Amino acid sequence: MISAQDWADTRRLWDYHQMDHTPRPCSVAIGLGSHDLGVADTAVDLYRRGLAPLLVFTGATSPTTRERMPRGEAFHYQERALELGVPSSAVLVEPRARNTGENIRFSRELLREAGVDVSSVLLISKPYEERRAYATARKLWPEVEIVSASSPMTLDEYVDSIRDARLVIDMLVGALQRLLIYPDQGFMISQHVPENVIEAYERLCRHGFTSRLLRDDEGQPLSHTRR
Repeated sequence: MISAQDWADTRRLWDYHQMDHTPRPCSVAIGLGSHDLGVADTAVDLYRRGLAPLLVFTGATSPTTRERMPRGEAFHYQERALELGVPSSAVLVEPRARNTGENIRFSRELLREAGVDVSSVLLISKPYEERRAYATARKLWPEVEIVSASSPMTLDEYVDSIRDARLVIDMLVGALQRLLIYPDQGFMISQHVPENVIEAYERLCRHGFTSRLLRDDEGQPLSHTRR
């Protein structure tokens, strides 16, 4: 059972993961592959609003998308965009990336090979991945401005769309763990995490929302207190 305290802590993590950037015109919009076609829909909306002249969709497959998106996340995103009226000339596909770091690195390489001059990026992710995507891009592509974006959804709306509240909480907890430990591993920039967010994260871990945590060789969740 998910308690009132669990929900309060989950909302605190959800709010922290959101960057609250205001979308503005950028050189390109990059949609990070996942199970969520809402990323493609958001990219198309931003394109239609004139905020990006070019869309890049990046992503191979993962255990959670292999059946739903057998041709690869990026290709399914591309198909969605074309169905919604985006011309094929305005879409590039990067089909190899299997994690956020590769999403950024491979998209950067693709744009360089295509001769696209990039000074700013609308970086589109799932709502709870905004901060992680931003921190990764700032580490790997520091010379460009990153503007985070995602589907404009509340936590309740997102839970309804996934239809598995416990899984959503697990994903939020896993994303927060990565924000805490990945900077020391060189995967993303370090960002301030308020104490009340850390406390909410630790309570949710104690209450068993741990299926998406990274673990050590002994199967124990990696801790942000370890050095």
